[in-house]
Amino acid sequence: MISTSHSLVQKITQSDHAATARALSIVTDEEAGYEELSRRLFPFSGKCHKIGLCGPPGSGKSSLINELLPLFRAQNLRVGVLVVDPSSAMSGGAFLGDRLRIQRHALDERIFIRSLASRGRVGGIPASIFGAIHVLEAFGSDKIIIETTGTGQDEVDIAEVADTVAYVTTPSLGDEIQAMKAGAMEIADIFVVNKADLADKDKTLADLKKALGLLPESTNGWKRPVLPVSAKLNEGLPGLLQACADHWRHLS
Repeated sequence: MISTSHSLVQKITQSDHAATARALSIVTDEEAGYEELSRRLFPFSGKCHKIGLCGPPGSGKSSLINELLPLFRAQNLRVGVLVVDPSSAMSGGAFLGDRLRIQRHALDERIFIRSLASRGRVGGIPASIFGAIHVLEAFGSDKIIIETTGTGQDEVDIAEVADTVAYVTTPSLGDEIQAMKAGAMEIADIFVVNKADLADKDKTLADLKKALGLLPESTNGWKRPVLPVSAKLNEGLPGLLQACADHWRHLS
């Protein structure tokens, strides 16, 4: 398996999609030789910007990714996307793995999209996420977008994985903002009010800013922005992209 791992890593670093897909299967399913493969992938880690999108189901995280990908590609960036979906009770695989909203980008050679099964783990991401990230780093990704399952305020595990965490909510969720205080508000770097074309957008923005004002300031000095965005109308997305870039520079 050692020689096989070496050959596979070589192909991944040459942006071979088939090799990248095979490696992702090996590390996420913990197939024979996954530890050796992970060891060979590790030197490529820690160089790209990892952006986590979390928030409740229906907040439009996939739609946001669908609209953000062309903006990243316009900057000539290579992008990896890991979408975590609920596990199928029958197969154990990703129950919503088709992700039709973002599949139109699948033919772009500089974009790699993969669905991962949550496998029942709370916190929004599976334990195998680290291995999957290492594969996409070796693929040469400049940005890796990680979308969690959408469990709401308990999605704090993403903070251990992503450099920049964006919490996505909508004007229609009402009291969800109050529940967020116990979890997501403490780990998010950017707050996004998607579907900002709906009524009550201004109230949701005001409620979020008020709730943030009650929390201690970030220990690293970052001022957490609250951004209105509409993936449907393609509005506010450059501002979200800029906020992610600003946070990455702030960390650097």
